[in-house]
Amino acid sequence: MEKIIHFDKELFVFLNGLGSETYDNLWLVITKQFYWTPLFLIIFYLLQKKLGWKKFGFYILFTAVLLLICDQTANLFKWYFQRLRPCNDQEIKNIIRVVKSSPSYSFFSGHATNSMATTVFTFMILKQYYKHVYFLFLFPLIFAYSRIYLGMHFPGDILTGYVFGAAFGFLFYKIFQKNILKN
Repeated sequence: MEKIIHFDKELFVFLNGLGSETYDNLWLVITKQFYWTPLFLIIFYLLQKKLGWKKFGFYILFTAVLLLICDQTANLFKWYFQRLRPCNDQEIKNIIRVVKSSPSYSFFSGHATNSMATTVFTFMILKQYYKHVYFLFLFPLIFAYSRIYLGMHFPGDILTGYVFGAAFGFLFYKIFQKNILKN
């Protein structure tokens, strides 16, 4: 486990070091969900157009519950493991770029979990209607990388968040498919 943590820190230092002050403000914008609203509205439009209002309403409900479960699961793990964020890790905090900081814990990333969960859930619904819907996966990749760039999460936090998010997103899709899409 120590080797994995050491590699995670080394990879973080490398990836975080790729940033520059010139782009700090851009990554601060990217990390806030609010600025992704135009993308979400386009996706909502595409979903509503294919599902109709009733099924789209259920999609919104499922997404809200999905986000709640993902967020609380990530918080439970953070509380249990209490891994310091890179910006608070005494071993590396003086050699990394800290653009943003937080006193909360790092393992695992709620941003990565939520973004991957909603993307997998949405992708599974839309893939039958749109050929290039796989581009949706750019959202969690860019969104979660912002957490490394800013000094908030280790790559392992992001990857673990992706795994949990993908699993929850797929599970919710299966429930949605069985109970909403089949009706």
